[in-house]
Amino acid sequence: MANPLCYFSFISILLLFANAKTQYHDFVIQATPVKRLCKTHNTITVNGQFPGPTLEVNNGDTLVINVVNRARYNVTIHWHGVKQIRTAWADGPEFITQCPIRPGGSYTYRFTIQEQEGTLWWHAHSSWLRATVYGALIIHPKEGEFYPFPKPRRETPILLGEWWDANPIDVIRQATRTGAAPNVSDAYTINGQPGDLYRCSSKDTTIVLVDSGETSLLRVINAALNQQLFFTVANHKLTVVGADASYVQPFTTSVLMLGPGQTTDVLITGNQPPARYYMAARAYASAQGAPFDNTTTTAILEYKNTPCAVQGIKINPVFPSLPQFNDTATAAAFTTSFRSPSKVEVPTEIDENLFITVGLGLKNCPRGASSSSCQGPNGTRFAASMNNVSFVLPPNFSILQAHQQGIPGIFSTDFPAVPPVKFDYTGNVIQSLWQPVPGTKVYKLKYGAKVQVVLQGTSIVTETRQAYLSMDGQSSDLLLTTQESG
Repeated sequence: MANPLCYFSFISILLLFANAKTQYHDFVIQATPVKRLCKTHNTITVNGQFPGPTLEVNNGDTLVINVVNRARYNVTIHWHGVKQIRTAWADGPEFITQCPIRPGGSYTYRFTIQEQEGTLWWHAHSSWLRATVYGALIIHPKEGEFYPFPKPRRETPILLGEWWDANPIDVIRQATRTGAAPNVSDAYTINGQPGDLYRCSSKDTTIVLVDSGETSLLRVINAALNQQLFFTVANHKLTVVGADASYVQPFTTSVLMLGPGQTTDVLITGNQPPARYYMAARAYASAQGAPFDNTTTTAILEYKNTPCAVQGIKINPVFPSLPQFNDTATAAAFTTSFRSPSKVEVPTEIDENLFITVGLGLKNCPRGASSSSCQGPNGTRFAASMNNVSFVLPPNFSILQAHQQGIPGIFSTDFPAVPPVKFDYTGNVIQSLWQPVPGTKVYKLKYGAKVQVVLQGTSIVTETRQAYLSMDGQSSDLLLTTQESG
């Protein structure tokens, strides 16, 4: 007689696969007229939308996205935070896991969401197209499963972005040409709109509706290109329940701080007098002497039963109290509040130890170069680096393709596991240590290796308060990259 337990397990597996779905989407990359800050720009968008379309899936679903490039720039799409298990070809970083999609070309991404729930996002991963080519990726629990907190009445993506009153590609090309820092953005945005505090923007300010007494889930995404951001809602507390497609132990705060690429899921309850309340975001920028966009973007949280305005009298939203731009104490209090919902097993035996310095260096002006191409401090060129290596894009093959097909000369495997020279990383750095070495280098790891990574900011040009390491691709090579002039 067959074992009934085995039979039950077999049926359970069949049901698991039956519930998973495959979603098909078309992304058309194209130039679209977009008006912000009084001017209309031919902005690169997806399907004519800015921000781009929101993708909603369930844990376990497969996404198939056909990307057609009708823009005049090369482009790739990266699915930020998705665990690309056995699908590294779908990860998206240009010349890392794929060659770019040329103008007029297309590429189909196919991957499965595996054991992730919450909020992620997608964005272009070629030059500075990410400034406008991005959108939310929302992962719901599997069918029949539920959130580990009371189900909210409604859910709203809140995408924080940066806007340049110029072509972002021209901005980074100018920085690369001159060796100077890129111009800072002209505005921040919430769901693509700058908000009431900027010129020509008030009539299009993003409005989020709520009912008195109801609880909503805000899926906050920092899609800004360069800037860490504070975010708050006037007179309302935020209960953090998730971050980067993982649940956390809930905690309550009045302000969030998100680095570029980070997401935070928060519950907000309509427990204030019916009115209009500003949502607002501004920079957290603690590095001394580094320029940044010191403006504030706003949206409006509006109660549906807000009293109507008396004729001729405008009811202004309540404005929140935002931290100062250099309020490191508030930023640290927020980031150190995160806890996993259950015990996490940390390996006690480590196979590989990596100690990586991250910072901004300076390269001497090349011999024979004009002064116009060396507009960094004291006639130099800015160059970011990790362990004194400044990443150089391969010319004609992606690194993954070269690795998989054994193509020589595309990259080397000598990325240093420790800094070539030890120095006082956050103190005064001698000038001989300012200059990074250009290279296309990777550090190879064995599959399944237990790796400890220590990131150390440096103060060669200015102090690096925080660094972000992305290891989205689940391949056997750990790729650590930075690039000259942005």
